[in-house]
Amino acid sequence: MSTDQSSDQWSSAEGDSPEEPAAKEPATSDDAPRRGVGKPLVLLFGIAVVALVIDVLTKVAVVANLEGHPPVKVLGGLFYLDVLRNPGAAFSLATGLTWVLALLAIVVVGVIVWLAPKLRSAGWAVGLGLVLGGACGNLVDRIFRAPGPLQGHVVDFLSFLAPGGQVWPVFNVADSCIVVGGVLVVLLSLLGRDYDGTVVRKKKARES
Repeated sequence: MSTDQSSDQWSSAEGDSPEEPAAKEPATSDDAPRRGVGKPLVLLFGIAVVALVIDVLTKVAVVANLEGHPPVKVLGGLFYLDVLRNPGAAFSLATGLTWVLALLAIVVVGVIVWLAPKLRSAGWAVGLGLVLGGACGNLVDRIFRAPGPLQGHVVDFLSFLAPGGQVWPVFNVADSCIVVGGVLVVLLSLLGRDYDGTVVRKKKARES
């Protein structure tokens, strides 16, 4: 083999380089919203369904067994089961605005359902799931209980420390879910944790 042929083969070997693997294409904007959405959605609606079922079952039970009877002491007097019909909001607020509260609950449910596909945070899913379940629980009463659709009175039956709401307004499971869920959402917001999974950290002030 001649020197020229050897040099040609040597330069050819040096010039050829192994093919690099093709770079993965970044997810498109259409694919991005779908990533990580499954678990928060399941968590949100799962918690909402559980809260709704517990609220409905407890209301049916106390109405069937305790309405019209004296209050029943439970947990050594920590709570009293005292059935009341509430035309107002949670904790007997806005008693003269029953239909407005019913419409407001429908709006809240609609907003949460609209926001649900955008959730990426488990904490937000838990909080909104509790709010959704509680809102639906009281909305069921507004629609199906007397005196009529959107005018129905909500069944409250938990009285703290004393019967008749002497210490704290009488409430129900749905009210508790709404309050706990709302507090959780506010707390997450204050901590800089957004519903889409992003974390906002406050920038430290620059030293002068």
